[in-house]
Amino acid sequence: MPSLSHNAGLLLAAGFAVLGLIVLVARFKLHAFLALILASIFVGLCSGMELPKIADAFKEGVGATLGFIAVVVGLGTMLGKMLAESGGATVVAHTFVRWLGPGRLPLAMVIVAFIVGLPVFFGVGILLLVPIVFGIARETKLPLLALGMPMVAGLSTSHCLVPPHVGPMVAIEKLHADVGRTILYSILIGFPIALMVGVWFAKWTAAKIRVELGDGGVLAGEQSTARTRSPGFGITVFTIALPVLLMLLDTLARILWPEGSGWRAVTTFAGSPLVSMTVALLFSLYSFGGACGFNRSQILKFTEECVGPAASIMLVVGAGGGFSKVLDKAGVAQAIADAASGLEVSPLLLGWIVAVLIRVAVGSATVTITMTAAMLAPIADATPGLNRELLVIALGAGSLVLSHLNDGGFWFVKEYLNLTVAQTLKTWTVLVTVIGVLALLLTLLLDLVL
Repeated sequence: MPSLSHNAGLLLAAGFAVLGLIVLVARFKLHAFLALILASIFVGLCSGMELPKIADAFKEGVGATLGFIAVVVGLGTMLGKMLAESGGATVVAHTFVRWLGPGRLPLAMVIVAFIVGLPVFFGVGILLLVPIVFGIARETKLPLLALGMPMVAGLSTSHCLVPPHVGPMVAIEKLHADVGRTILYSILIGFPIALMVGVWFAKWTAAKIRVELGDGGVLAGEQSTARTRSPGFGITVFTIALPVLLMLLDTLARILWPEGSGWRAVTTFAGSPLVSMTVALLFSLYSFGGACGFNRSQILKFTEECVGPAASIMLVVGAGGGFSKVLDKAGVAQAIADAASGLEVSPLLLGWIVAVLIRVAVGSATVTITMTAAMLAPIADATPGLNRELLVIALGAGSLVLSHLNDGGFWFVKEYLNLTVAQTLKTWTVLVTVIGVLALLLTLLLDLVL
């Protein structure tokens, strides 16, 4: 078992690494990819890891992250580019403004993002909705963050609290909780918090921080004049929602058909992010391409143009995964768990505290929930009368808190909303922390009622 002094040294090294990251990127303008490599080396050296193992851990983290993220970012960026060039983003923006008026748009964005976020990963949700956010911002002249913050509030709340996302589902399995009740309680807790915090925080940040629209994160800029017509609202929404619908179909199939059935295999394949995004992109080549008057050469040019700018995002998100893996291999997460395990508090509060500390250490919300659930399982078994469904939600709430530079979601928000590192810390990090704290409070309140 590691000594207290060793654990303290690990925690101190991790803290210095995070502070150093912020200084290197924000003050010295070092590229985040290089800064994350340096931070990973620093933590590895301070923890006593062998030099080759530091490099191996970083490569493992980058590979594991980009194995999914590179595919999603590549396909999503191409889909977003087709949406923008066809004028589809403007069509949706015009329709939303006509139906709701500018005053209700932040509220509508939270609702749309929460629903879209139910079946899809956080990064996929951003890629699907960012062109709409930029299109509405250009149409209404609303500040970008007045729409962007409600979007990420809805997506992050769905991702961390509501099954069938991976983190909550793993926690349900490890803690032997009921899936149906967990979904019910998580929506009762998460949806009103996303609405309240998303809309309120949007007003506050939009008044304090101004962000230029720029090119819309390489997704939302409409440079093309070659199209002969714009897509209709219905087919635009269907194209954007197609991957969401395929993932929802997979979720329903898990409820209706047993494991191993033929239809279950088909829906699992079609509902995977790789296949569902590929299907949507292929369909968009017609709905946003040929149907709008573009020829094959123009469509090829659009899909090639957006790959270069997306590469920078992939590098940074991948390096965040590498930094997270080095922290994990160095033993930082275990040191935090050891420090928190002796606290004499309610299992719900203890689970939230451990999840927060591990979230700060490793970054990934999914990894945080998974690790914390494994640690809390013996405590849950030894606590009679414990509401296991609420414990799952408490872990999800803790996994939202204090997202920073070792979290891939942090870099998604920074890059796609045209923020600096300092602005992302002031907006995204504060937003998810408020959501995580309020979710804990509502969880404890619901536990008293139940």
